[in-house]
Amino acid sequence: MTSPSARSVLFAPLDQTGRAKLVARRLVDAITLGVLADQEQLPSEAELAEQFGVSTVTVREALVALRQQGLVQTKRGRGGGSFVCAPPEENDETWRARLREVSLSELRDIGDDYVAIAGAAARLAAERSSTEDIARLQLAAEDMDGAAGTAAARAERQFHLEVAAASQSPRLTHQEIRLQSEQGALLWLPLGHHDPVTACTEHRAIAAAIAQADGELARKLTEQHILDTIDRLGEVHLDLLGS
Repeated sequence: MTSPSARSVLFAPLDQTGRAKLVARRLVDAITLGVLADQEQLPSEAELAEQFGVSTVTVREALVALRQQGLVQTKRGRGGGSFVCAPPEENDETWRARLREVSLSELRDIGDDYVAIAGAAARLAAERSSTEDIARLQLAAEDMDGAAGTAAARAERQFHLEVAAASQSPRLTHQEIRLQSEQGALLWLPLGHHDPVTACTEHRAIAAAIAQADGELARKLTEQHILDTIDRLGEVHLDLLGS
C-alpha cells in the first residue's frame, strides 16, 4: 500500500486551467505508478470532485478519457463504480526498443534530473520523516529482495516514491511522480542487467540513513544509486546498438 502522503499529492486540489485533462493525468499517473492497484475501486465522482476541488462534471469528463484509454472500467448497478484496469506489462523487446531510441546524452540528462530530485528528497526525508514513513521505507526496501524483471522495476519505482513522500515536500513528490511518469519506465528497465540483491542492499542502506536522520548520507547514497543505474543503462544501450 502506497503511503498516504503520495496519495495526498496525487489527489491534491488543481488550479483553474485544463482541469479535466489534469484530473485524467493525475489518475493516469496514480495507475501507472501503482499508487492505485489493479481492480481497485476509485472513490465516487463526488468524492473525487471534492478531493481535486473540481466539479463532478469535470471528474466525469476525466473518467471518460480514462475509459477510452482502457485504464478504468465502470460497472453499473449494485456494487458498481469505477475500477482500475492496470495496463499490461510490456515484454523485454519493447523495453529494448525504447532504450535504443534514447541517446547517451539523453540518458545522462535524465540521470542529472533524477539525481537532483531524488537526492534532495532523501536528504529531507532524513530530516522530516515520521515513524510511519520509516516503516514504509523499510518495507519498500525489502520488496526488492528476491524480485526480478517487472517486479524488480516496480519495487524500484515504489521505493523512490516512498522516499519522496517521506520528504514531506509536495513539490518534490510531484517532481518524483513527474519523472517516474515520463522516464521511470526507462530508468528502471526490467532487462535483467540490474542485480536485485545489490539494489536491495542499496535500498536498505538509504532507508537506514533516513531512519538515522543522516540527511547527507541519505542524499549521497541515493545519488550514487541512480548514477550507477544510468551507467548500467549506458552499457546496455551500447550493447543494443552493437547487436
